[in-house]
Amino acid sequence: MKPLTFIFISSFLIFTYAFDGMNFINMSIVTTFILNVDITFHGAPGSPGAGSEPGTQTEWVDCIQASDMCNQNPHCSSRYRVMRQCLVGKEKEAMLDNNRECQAALEVLLVSPLYDCRCKRGMKKELQCLQNYWTIHMGLTEGGDMEDSSPYEPVAPNRHPDAFRLASISSGMAGAPKSFHCPDAERNCNPCLDAAKACNLNSSCKRQRSAYIAVCSKEDPNKGETCSRKRCHKALRSFLDRVPPEFSHRLLFCPCQTEGCAERRRQTIVPDCSYRDKEKPNCLELQSVCRQDPLCRSRLADYIVNCWTPPDTVSTCPNQDNHQACLASYARLIGTEMTPNYVDNSFSNWTISPWCTCKGSGNQEAECLSFLGYFNNNPCLIASNFLSLLIPPLGKICPDFNAKETICMSFSHSI
Repeated sequence: MKPLTFIFISSFLIFTYAFDGMNFINMSIVTTFILNVDITFHGAPGSPGAGSEPGTQTEWVDCIQASDMCNQNPHCSSRYRVMRQCLVGKEKEAMLDNNRECQAALEVLLVSPLYDCRCKRGMKKELQCLQNYWTIHMGLTEGGDMEDSSPYEPVAPNRHPDAFRLASISSGMAGAPKSFHCPDAERNCNPCLDAAKACNLNSSCKRQRSAYIAVCSKEDPNKGETCSRKRCHKALRSFLDRVPPEFSHRLLFCPCQTEGCAERRRQTIVPDCSYRDKEKPNCLELQSVCRQDPLCRSRLADYIVNCWTPPDTVSTCPNQDNHQACLASYARLIGTEMTPNYVDNSFSNWTISPWCTCKGSGNQEAECLSFLGYFNNNPCLIASNFLSLLIPPLGKICPDFNAKETICMSFSHSI
């Protein structure tokens, strides 16, 4: 789609809020900038082109094309078949470490187009693309201590970091303010209820939301369970893939000042089916299960790449504080075995975690807590969640729209 150029003249007025005893300074930010925007309202939060900057990002060969290129070369094709056989079954780690034929196949594929291929978020054959990617990269990381790289195309750095400098205030490594206070002291506002109402005014959001709620609330008599977790996860992924973040992110990250609001936010993904289970597994066991599934493994790697920075890093988030990339990566984890959620209905000190624990980890407790820290002690996730609502994206929500014909846009926004 041809990029459209808009000139945005935005004025943000941020009033003084009290967050757990901390007062934010009144500030007015006036920013004028030109954006080249690919209008793809119907795409997923991390869909192709989201966050990419024309002319500055490397054009990657997707892994389906790379596989086709390899299959056209007899030498590459034969090694590719061998490698796929090496990764079948429970003994794949031993095969990769000890089998000479597997090692020889990997050496050939490391200089093939498959090594540098990537996948587009939300692409038509995403799962097939990811499976092709891990045919090579699973052989490089399996059994080692190295974190997985993201199989998706890298997101572009934040183009206007100064406009989001408030993130450094909001996210401090400890004691980050997480509560929200309604700007209108006389109004008992409920942003999560407002987000649900906005979703119901949009036909696509309403249809997709109703669909996953129905699936995740339906009993599964065949298994004697309250619901089909697999079907629930699939319906949630469909919702998040097809509904624009203007709606989906508002449901997931709405700010709260009451427990009732926070409980509505926690219930957004129907956690009794999609999140909770009969037993809470060890987090390292859950990570291992996730890594066996190409989709879960890919989205977990993408989340860590886009949401985690080492403690001594100046930036709050990777890619020059690209908070939207973090929120999109977080949202795309929902509907996998690593589905995260708010652990309770606290509105002033909320915590996010997958359904797992580090109790009973033995000598792996430090490793387990480190992994869990990607979720429950993540300054980037805290800042992104908070900042996405303190400074909302430019634009107003259209009750309904046709992405190709109508664009609802507001050129100024006051908080």
